[in-house]
Amino acid sequence: MSRPKRIVLTVTSDPAYDQRMIRICTSLQAAGYDVLLIGRLRPNSRELPQRPFRQRRIRQRIDRGKAFYALFNIKLFFSLLFVKADCFCAIDLDTILPVFYASRLRRKPRVYDAHELFCEMEEVVTRPATQKMWYAIERHTVPRFPLGYTVNESYVREYHRMYGVQYSIVRNATVLRPLVIPPKPEKIILYQGAVNHGRCFPELIAAMKHVDAKLVICGEGNFYAEAQRLVREYELDDKVSFKGYVKPDELSAYTLSAYIGITLFVATSLSNELSLANRFFDYMHAGVPQLCMAYPEYAAVNAQYEVAMLLDEVTPMTVASALNKMLEDKAYYAQLQEQCLLAREVYCWQKEEERLLAVYVRVFNPKAGKDD
Repeated sequence: MSRPKRIVLTVTSDPAYDQRMIRICTSLQAAGYDVLLIGRLRPNSRELPQRPFRQRRIRQRIDRGKAFYALFNIKLFFSLLFVKADCFCAIDLDTILPVFYASRLRRKPRVYDAHELFCEMEEVVTRPATQKMWYAIERHTVPRFPLGYTVNESYVREYHRMYGVQYSIVRNATVLRPLVIPPKPEKIILYQGAVNHGRCFPELIAAMKHVDAKLVICGEGNFYAEAQRLVREYELDDKVSFKGYVKPDELSAYTLSAYIGITLFVATSLSNELSLANRFFDYMHAGVPQLCMAYPEYAAVNAQYEVAMLLDEVTPMTVASALNKMLEDKAYYAQLQEQCLLAREVYCWQKEEERLLAVYVRVFNPKAGKDD
């Protein structure tokens, strides 16, 4: 009996919190592959929970900046040289170099999983020298990753336009599970995800002065301290609370109890404008209507199933006005919630998993046909 094919996936994130990677690795393991996820051990990392797949974290003291990426990539490269593997998968551009060179040296197939338009992310486009460096890496590697997948149609078109590759779509959709929406005597507004620049926190926090509800923020990031400062400045400590990093199972409980979800981005980067965020599906699957940007991918889903109130412009007053309508207009809210319940049956991980597995079928059987 032949042994399972061994797939090694690489991230710079902490595997304990990366819900997309947990879904992907669990699906691959269940399909009969031997899966190893290699990630990052941060100074405040918790113990890794038991998963169906194997996990490993690279320890290093430097936790940010160019020095972090350089050192992590060197350590990852040498790890990949000696780990047992039949295929390597780079998750985003920040692990692509060690995967590229290790796979070439070991003559193993490689796959690119592009969560973002990495070179067009907010934190990259605002630093021209850094963007130039990442674009050089992208031009050198991505055309040499003929097999890959990304999270939406807009990203597929961009990668094909730039590098001629034809990647599959594997959306960050949530696993479809039975749902019982609990009573919500307190109307909680929830933001979950990275608390970073470009996520409209100045406008959202200012808007809370005019909204009779509480805002809960689950996550951390490069705007976390500034967001806390804004809450103190506006004297909103009684209306805005910060939970920091939250375990995935605990985060699901926060999402289920929320009344409104927040998915706001500033279109200062192409990656933001063309995004289709994880939280968009998490809210949908919890039956939670959301306030969302009217960017192409969100508008496309909303045209089929109106799960969100879309904003063309983000100011404190447009955000406050939209939130108040959702809080006060019960018929409108009920309509959005009903659409969430329909949409979750269509946009779910069980369907996206089929696309994911089709990619790896082609890795080990190049003659297999492409997925739809």
